[in-house]
Amino acid sequence: MLTIVAPAKINLTLEILGKRPDGYHEIRSIVQTVNLNDKLHFKPGDRIEFECDVPGWDYEKSLVSKTVSLLRGNARKGAAVEIEKKIPLVAGLGGDSSDAAAVLRGLNILWELRLSLRELANLALQLGSDVPLFIHGGTVLMEGRGGKLTPLPPMPHMTAVIFVPPMPGLERKTEQLYSRVKPADYTAGHLTDDFVQWLNKREKSTSPVLFNVFDYIAPGVFPGLKESRQRFLEAGAPEVHMAGSGPALYTLTQDAAVAGRICSSLGAQGLESYQADF
Repeated sequence: MLTIVAPAKINLTLEILGKRPDGYHEIRSIVQTVNLNDKLHFKPGDRIEFECDVPGWDYEKSLVSKTVSLLRGNARKGAAVEIEKKIPLVAGLGGDSSDAAAVLRGLNILWELRLSLRELANLALQLGSDVPLFIHGGTVLMEGRGGKLTPLPPMPHMTAVIFVPPMPGLERKTEQLYSRVKPADYTAGHLTDDFVQWLNKREKSTSPVLFNVFDYIAPGVFPGLKESRQRFLEAGAPEVHMAGSGPALYTLTQDAAVAGRICSSLGAQGLESYQADF
């Protein structure tokens, strides 16, 4: 059996620079994969079969179905894939995109396609702007629509506490968020640039600024998000940001014991949280 790990991600910065001629938004973002992982187990099969241990996961609605079609082409190859899902569904942590990248990598090996990393990344871009990130992993600068990726020096070891607020998933949530972006929300990308310069320094001093443009937009899309953010702060989070397009929130600490206490406080309230390192 072949096992591929699919990590979650958080956006350490996410800036929108403006509207592109193609109608999409120009972004500049530093993205970090973390060790909150799904695991995908691959075995040869006569047909395509996917099983997931989480109720509500739908093969037809997931990017993995498009991934299989993209790789399979005219060759009638099969595979049996079991997904152990730890990344929450529709939380803004990139779980579906990461699973799609894992399927690209796994079937490339299982079917002996011999596609290079560059070829896999090009295929990943056809599936979605977040998918190529998970072909690379680590600390990555994401630009353009999200498809232009530059690997960065790794972040110093940190522990993230990821809090998933108790609210129903929203259809087309990312589109809703971007539809609310105003020119006043645009930034020049300097926060991301400063972060990159900090990462490139051998001796790191003052920590850079964490920023997500959706911190200011998402409360209008996700009911109760403002209250969830406050509960996270009251649980001991030093500062709180959107992990991506929401509704998941995160905080960072260099002290695993602090992270544990925050998770325990949230858990005592019956709230869903995860502790993840990078």
